[in-house]
Amino acid sequence: MKIAVIEDDINLRKALEISLKDYPEFEVELFKGPKDALKKLDESFDLIITDINMPQMDGLDFLSQLGGKYEAIVITANASVNNAIKAIRLGVKDFLTKPFEIEDLVSAIRKNKKIQDVLQTKPAKPNKTIKQADFIASSQALEIAKTKALRVAPTHASVMLLGASGVGKEVFAHFIHKNSPRASSPFVAINMAAIPEHLLESELFGYEKGAFTDATATKKGLFEEANGGSIFLDEIGDMPINLQAKLLRALQEQEIVRLGSAKPIKIDVRVICATNVQIEEKIANKEFREDLFFRLNTMPISIPPLKDRQEEILPLAEWKLASVCEQYDFSAKTFSESAQKALLDYAWPGNIRELLSVVERAGILSDGDVVQEEDLCLQVRNEVFFGTKQEKRVENLEKELILEVLLETGGDLQRASEMLGMSLEVLKSKKARYGV
Repeated sequence: MKIAVIEDDINLRKALEISLKDYPEFEVELFKGPKDALKKLDESFDLIITDINMPQMDGLDFLSQLGGKYEAIVITANASVNNAIKAIRLGVKDFLTKPFEIEDLVSAIRKNKKIQDVLQTKPAKPNKTIKQADFIASSQALEIAKTKALRVAPTHASVMLLGASGVGKEVFAHFIHKNSPRASSPFVAINMAAIPEHLLESELFGYEKGAFTDATATKKGLFEEANGGSIFLDEIGDMPINLQAKLLRALQEQEIVRLGSAKPIKIDVRVICATNVQIEEKIANKEFREDLFFRLNTMPISIPPLKDRQEEILPLAEWKLASVCEQYDFSAKTFSESAQKALLDYAWPGNIRELLSVVERAGILSDGDVVQEEDLCLQVRNEVFFGTKQEKRVENLEKELILEVLLETGGDLQRASEMLGMSLEVLKSKKARYGV
């Protein structure tokens, strides 16, 4: 499947390029703006993923020029009702709000009917990346959570996964589904915080043809897609209060009603949800229904942060480094003793997600077969997260941006200076100053 990604933010563009390489069925070509894309788009592309606010051309104007030739997904930090309506009228099927998880984007890509047809007719290329087990390593703290998950997995009870962002809640959700009687049925995931409120109901419950303007065909919701299996509702604490009653009814009655219909549809779905907020506080503030919380919280499982799972840090880092080396055809790399100590000493506010990101970048940027402490840039990250001087934080962010651009351009200073919007002389000066 060939996908065009149009995104002017160089950091997000690079992140999408690296992340989507983990999915060998996707052939991704990136463009820094709509005008560049218009010159190269042809019938070989199956899907367009585009930002809205871009300097060259508005993303919705860009889609309008394409005249509906391609399936499209919009990603934007400006999730206004007006933009959402325009997107729907242009035939856009999914509208993701930044920041979003890569799993949500992949889910949006795969659930599109045209894309499903392409995936069924085009054989996937073999994936060179090392296969990941359910858990690379287990600490005593994690074993407690795993034991609870294994006990509840064979039942039909709802599960509430509790923990900070990046601790691996979706990994646990997959683990529970895989060890349940529903393992051979669908597992469907949705990030409640990533979908605009006015689109969330139709995503969950579907709609009938004619339910609203541009509803030209009936569409199944995610509950129907998950029928017989499990649905993972990530960031459930961000679910709009007006939709909570409908979710509660769906759970109690085991049936949903599509938008534009009065006919209930029976479903058999196991619900696993997750949150990184204190739901009890939201209940006290009348932002979350207490009855829904009790329905979802049959089996609460707390997943500890990475800083409380020290035994897992080095095994996870070593697994990711080996995966990066195989993915990019690098010779095998190891961590120096000082790099290992730095990994263990760092607080990891972003948890496992941050650890994997740091190791991937270090594996790409490091020279030779040994990743050094400075390749991890953990001092930079510490100062960004915990520093007190604004000027120092800005310098650290600038250093990281220059590193990313030099990586993207293969060290071409002229191209890098153009992308960064600074003169070649200034870039050379900053490069020397930061030691990159």
